[in-house]
Amino acid sequence: MLSADFLHLEKDVNLVNEHADIFHLDIMDGTFVPNISYGFPIVEAISKIARKPMDAHLMIVNPEKYVARFAKAGVEMLSFHYEAAQEGTQEIVDLIRANGMKAGIAINPDIPVQRLFPYLKNVDYVLIMSVFAGYGGQKFIEESYGRVEAMKSEIIRQGSTCEIEVDGGISPSNSKRLADAGAKILVAGSSIFKADKPEAAIEAMR
Repeated sequence: MLSADFLHLEKDVNLVNEHADIFHLDIMDGTFVPNISYGFPIVEAISKIARKPMDAHLMIVNPEKYVARFAKAGVEMLSFHYEAAQEGTQEIVDLIRANGMKAGIAINPDIPVQRLFPYLKNVDYVLIMSVFAGYGGQKFIEESYGRVEAMKSEIIRQGSTCEIEVDGGISPSNSKRLADAGAKILVAGSSIFKADKPEAAIEAMR
């Protein structure tokens, strides 16, 4: 939703309701990442008419402080960055689940995917960033395919039910290869909302 038209947000919310599967909400604090996006007023406004699950991606420091409030706002999937948690990663996962949400851990492209291997049986999904967190409209990093494949191989090896989400530079041109590599959830912003026919772009990705 970072790429949505915030002057006509209801229109773009309805686009997702009718054609996509989830609302991906990029929450940036200007500290963990250099950009600031939006906060609870926007999340709560979307939740009033959302008919698909809301998936909040926290690009913030101290994510544990806001878990309960995101749950109260109607978020069903909540991910935070491993880089923002480090030693407290499992505690935050447990807190998210205790608040009734699916728990995800996100990593930037410069963090080895192996860092998340110890958590694969305890999370619902992992979010592999295919650009660096902080801005929409970035170019897809080609090395991301191999990262998804490595993560999927380890998920299978462990017998985990964890799913892989990929975010950043996703479009119809790379969605099939990402799905073949093991990605289950593809997050697309600019390639959808800035397309001449957003519905057709979503269908092309499917």
